[in-house]
Amino acid sequence: MKKCYLYVLAIFLAGICFKSNAQQVPRIPEASPTQTIIQDFGLGKVTITYSRPSVKDRVIFGGINPYGEVWRTGANAATTISFTENVIFEGHSVPAGTYSLFTIPDKTEWTIILNKTAKQWGAYSYKEKDDLLRVKVKSTYRAEKRESFTIQFADVTTHSADLHLVWDHTSVYIKLNTDDDAKITANIDKLMQGDRKPYYFNAIQYYYENNKDMKKALGWALEAQKVEPKGPWYKLWEARIRLKMGDKTAAIKAAQEGVALAKASNDEEYVRLNQAVIDKAKS
Repeated sequence: MKKCYLYVLAIFLAGICFKSNAQQVPRIPEASPTQTIIQDFGLGKVTITYSRPSVKDRVIFGGINPYGEVWRTGANAATTISFTENVIFEGHSVPAGTYSLFTIPDKTEWTIILNKTAKQWGAYSYKEKDDLLRVKVKSTYRAEKRESFTIQFADVTTHSADLHLVWDHTSVYIKLNTDDDAKITANIDKLMQGDRKPYYFNAIQYYYENNKDMKKALGWALEAQKVEPKGPWYKLWEARIRLKMGDKTAAIKAAQEGVALAKASNDEEYVRLNQAVIDKAKS
């Protein structure tokens, strides 16, 4: 029994020692930290994972990243970009999926590459034959220096977005558009066949912002006012639609009614929004 006890004790102490040593393993920060950004886009999402090197007083483009050579668009593993829905990438249709995002920097123009091999370390095993798409975009000089390489989204709407690559004094813009208008329109048509009340606002807004059938959108706005006669928001959409259709007089009348409804409910935001339509129609 004594030997058994000593054996168990030895194993227990060894476990404590191992755990203690494991906890003492030193850690250091990554020189090029990894970042993942996710952007809602149309009916889906765009996800980008990349590592962010810093300038560190080096010459970047034309220096550590030579002109005319394939770059991983970051550091460490190749940058990946994922689309959960089909998209339009610089005017080209791209199926939903995950791709490596490579680039070829040059002085005034960059080649942007979507490569079908998503998991790669750097550009060492990059193969042009696996490219899904290559497009050229202009690069611009930035007076303000960006120390860390940055990928970001800007000017995001329901149907478009700009993808920015920014590092040092260089900026590149990539245009993305949704490729789901037919699906969204079909969804709206199906929803509007049932109880329309929960969907009026989004349906009207989508049709208005995407320059679709304004007569149909106007009809929905007028129907919605019957359901919510005290709401200034549908008067706003009626006014906006009528103005887009070129009827300034009717737009002003609807917006003025919207202002009155908003004032009655102490809704300063919709007073301002309806007044903005009036001002635009009168300008």
